[in-house]
Amino acid sequence: MKKEAFNPYLPSWEYVPDGEPYVFGDRVYVYGSHDYYNGHVFCLGDYVCWSAPVDDPGSWRYEGIIYPKTADPLNRDGKMCLYAPDVTVGPDGRYYLYYVLDHVSVVSVAVCDTPAGRYQFYGYVHYPDGTRLGEQEGDEPQFDPAVLTEGDTTWLYTGFCGVGDKSRTGAMVTVLEADMLTVREAPKFIVPGSAYSEGTEYEGHAFFEASSIRKKDSRYYFIYSSQVMHELCYAVSDSLTEGFHYGGVIVSNCDLHIDSYKPAELPTAYGANNHGSIIRIGEKWYVFYHRHTNGTWYSRQGCAEEIQFHEDGSIPQVEMTSCGLNGGPLQGEGEHPAYIACNLFTGEPSVYVGGDKFPKIVQEGRDGDEEPGYIANIMDSATAGFKYFVCTGIKKISITTRGYADGVFEIRCKWDGEVLASIKIEYSNVWETYTENIDIPDGVRAIYITYTGAGNASLKSFALHT
Repeated sequence: MKKEAFNPYLPSWEYVPDGEPYVFGDRVYVYGSHDYYNGHVFCLGDYVCWSAPVDDPGSWRYEGIIYPKTADPLNRDGKMCLYAPDVTVGPDGRYYLYYVLDHVSVVSVAVCDTPAGRYQFYGYVHYPDGTRLGEQEGDEPQFDPAVLTEGDTTWLYTGFCGVGDKSRTGAMVTVLEADMLTVREAPKFIVPGSAYSEGTEYEGHAFFEASSIRKKDSRYYFIYSSQVMHELCYAVSDSLTEGFHYGGVIVSNCDLHIDSYKPAELPTAYGANNHGSIIRIGEKWYVFYHRHTNGTWYSRQGCAEEIQFHEDGSIPQVEMTSCGLNGGPLQGEGEHPAYIACNLFTGEPSVYVGGDKFPKIVQEGRDGDEEPGYIANIMDSATAGFKYFVCTGIKKISITTRGYADGVFEIRCKWDGEVLASIKIEYSNVWETYTENIDIPDGVRAIYITYTGAGNASLKSFALHT
């Protein structure tokens, strides 16, 4: 039996953001940085890898640590973090891992004979005279490398542009020799940062960070995080080094701009930085991105959504959902964990994560403890949304909750729709399950659960019953 796939696609206790997905053989592999639960900064962990069968993307396997932070000669003491990596297959058939450490501006490379084995440090990207890329006079600092190899040539995309920072021009591409390290063509700018985007097609969605590069048919898609951070945008060209034109937003991790179920400029999740890419798995294409948990920027989890391409190659923006890689809605009947909520908001809209008044996805214990996630800090007007489920003959709903709260959970199929059931809860310091009658119309439905009342509650799960 294939497992249902949902967001986040990895276990609820794993925090691998900045996802770069690739299909090698009959498995999809995800490479990313590695956050900690309750981490105090980004990317505290070693690089780990997870993979799943292409025909069963709900069954993820932990491949282990593929590269420890102390493997880099610049970081033997482990004081620097491994930022977002990317992987490409070189002309020799080996797998090359490109990354940048924090506090330095050069690109490091590691290599392995298999997609998810133990990578070994290989060298630094450098000019023919040995000067490392990022350290030659006139170079801009390297950051968030993305790589694509065709034949004996590799194209390396990098850059970071803080809003208003005129010392950073934009995203750049550097062409490498077959040795995967030596610069053949010096960096060339392809997409402007905010300080240089005025009057261009990128204005308002200028390059910030999170370079990624993919090819579909004869087009190259440059995916990046824009100046507002929460959205993954894309630019398209027939060339790897020039002619990129702005395409639009693929996904926003607060669902801004989406008007299919709410007003377009109403955020229905707590966003922040974003990083990911697009990939074909089987016959479908997906965008991988990340969400923020624990009410901070530093405990991020990978999510994915199915995307479509129009005939002209454009990609319409997609909603955040709970069903992710499932290929369609989840089965409605049965119990569903609260941590798969794709919408989380209150009556006080907020684009960005943070603040003690907002609900958040948390877990018990410390990082690495295999404890299921749940929603905490649920106060008056807090709403959790779950999309989408195939509902047939659903007549009862249960919720499992705890906390010092005295109020009602209201159940809807639209965020602002009719209340279909009201579930009264009472103060409890242990998980309690409450059940009420409900009549959910048959079909593909969303489930929205809103708390009204006093105190502070947590939500572990909900269940739909026939």
